[in-house]
Amino acid sequence: MSVFNQLLNLLDGKWEKEMVVHRNEYLIRKHEVATQLYYVESGSLRVYIEDNQEEHTIRFGYKNSVITALDSFLTGEATSFYIQAIKKSTLKVISKATFYELMQSTEAHRNVWNQMLEGFVYQQIEREIDLLTYTPQKRFERLLQRSPQVFQEIPQKYIASYLRMTPETLSRILRG
Repeated sequence: MSVFNQLLNLLDGKWEKEMVVHRNEYLIRKHEVATQLYYVESGSLRVYIEDNQEEHTIRFGYKNSVITALDSFLTGEATSFYIQAIKKSTLKVISKATFYELMQSTEAHRNVWNQMLEGFVYQQIEREIDLLTYTPQKRFERLLQRSPQVFQEIPQKYIASYLRMTPETLSRILRG
């Protein structure tokens, strides 16, 4: 069983509420503190930052994924990110306090959480390498290999932003 599925099993029955975020609504905005972890039951969201009035997509949340402003969730300080619904999304919610209480309750739970964090760090390293060293075509291929679901769940303009290319470049690659 994957580490992610182990985490979901641990959280089964522990979610504190369910909520709906409508298209274009924000789950979290820059300068807020992330005090909750979310499981995406349906819909899709994007995590992005702004730089000189330009948006840079950093991550996506879609069906069967977990999302939060991880910088703030881990540190308790204000986030640099926005999390916005791309489509109407239904989310399960657990507070940071409840989540950490559960994760610290046994050695096995701590190991699952640590493995999740290690996996996330590894994903971020892969993404940095992709952005710094690969052509747009190769970045596209690597994303398609790692996360084919992105292409079913996320509009092309956000995928292009995530891949650090123009929508026109992505469209050209897709026509390939």
